[in-house]
Amino acid sequence: MKVSVDQDLCIACGACIDLAPDIFDWNDEGLAHVIVEKVPEDAEDLAREAIESCPTDAIKEI
Repeated sequence: MKVSVDQDLCIACGACIDLAPDIFDWNDEGLAHVIVEKVPEDAEDLAREAIESCPTDAIKEI
């Protein structure tokens, strides 16, 4: 599974980073971004939880 963060929708709430710090981190602009090419299989549930928890729907599975 792969995920992306729409930088135009991200409000830097940090929910995804709190849930899955091995998948998401802050970028230089202070917004969340994906730090893995592909989500490890054992972290897919966390990635899906981050998608569902994003208040602006900025995170998508691609």
